[in-house]
Amino acid sequence: MPLYELTTDSFRPLEETTLQELRIRERADLQRLLRTQIEVLGDDLFVLTEEFGEWEDSRRRIDLLALDRDANLVVIELKRTSDGGHMELQSIRYAAMVSTMTFERAEQIHAEFLGRIDGTADQSRGRILEFLGWDEPDEEGFAQDVRIILVSEDFGKELTTAVLWLREREIDIRCIRFRPYLDGEKRLVDVQQIIPLPEANDYQVQIREKEQVGRKKRAERHDIRLRFWEGLVAICRERKTRHGDRKPGTAHWLGGSSGKRGLGFNYVIVQEEGSVELYIDRGEAAENKSIFDQLLREKARVEERFGGPLSWERLESKQACRIRHVITDGGYRSPEGRWPDIQKSMVESMIRLEMALRPELESLRLK
Repeated sequence: MPLYELTTDSFRPLEETTLQELRIRERADLQRLLRTQIEVLGDDLFVLTEEFGEWEDSRRRIDLLALDRDANLVVIELKRTSDGGHMELQSIRYAAMVSTMTFERAEQIHAEFLGRIDGTADQSRGRILEFLGWDEPDEEGFAQDVRIILVSEDFGKELTTAVLWLREREIDIRCIRFRPYLDGEKRLVDVQQIIPLPEANDYQVQIREKEQVGRKKRAERHDIRLRFWEGLVAICRERKTRHGDRKPGTAHWLGGSSGKRGLGFNYVIVQEEGSVELYIDRGEAAENKSIFDQLLREKARVEERFGGPLSWERLESKQACRIRHVITDGGYRSPEGRWPDIQKSMVESMIRLEMALRPELESLRLK
């Protein structure tokens, strides 16, 4: 189906083209751009490395290897063909090969990757821990599963049939289509997840997450945090706040979009305290610091609307920034009888934080 520009007089179809006609290359263009803008794939991912291969046949290399927020590895394969070739078979082989990766090895390959692209190899461990929200490495919780993302201009019937069959057998594999268009001299790309269809994805994800939660209940802290978030989300649902439709998980944080890419309102819970925060991470440290500085200039007004001081954390040694308020009433290790009061306090604080920052977020100058 073509892509249209909607004018006052008509629907104007854009010229459909191909990646090959545009001379877009897999490694030099698609891979190079996605390694620093992985959010284009519509998932919350962290790129560990590119061109990864540690097997005898050196020609076999994973285009991009990433992590998701649950510390699962994500194999990302790229093609510029109209049928995807046999990339699903290739990606399954890669997923099996990396399935035993440890946190220590992931730290090493990310350090090598950073050393090649920006010379910050010494920040490897800190960046991974920050993304996962961990205070220290957790080998038991690392790489419990491997996901697969296939990216191509289009996908043939043989490939999509195989992918659907694999998904029925609980392999988390998805297809994202990059369809290019021309609008004069502009080169446009329509990015669409076609498997699973967005309408069916939520249901399938819920089923998968339910099964994953069952496995993770072996770890006591995961089980405790899950039950804590279930209670907090129930309160959010009653109050009709932005986190009311979130799926409770086992991580130490629960996020919700602010409506602006890379700026999220997060709940955070640790053993003895909780907090609410605006977390700023659009992928580039300089842009994150600029956004933080814009908000910081309005600190007095923001704190007046919030009703008290906030912690303004520019996090100079890290990529992200945050503005947060700590709730000292207790954490997930507090007696469960105290949880409702802690959860209510966190929800009230989040409502105040969102209200306090709303005018500044609406007037932000973003790229």
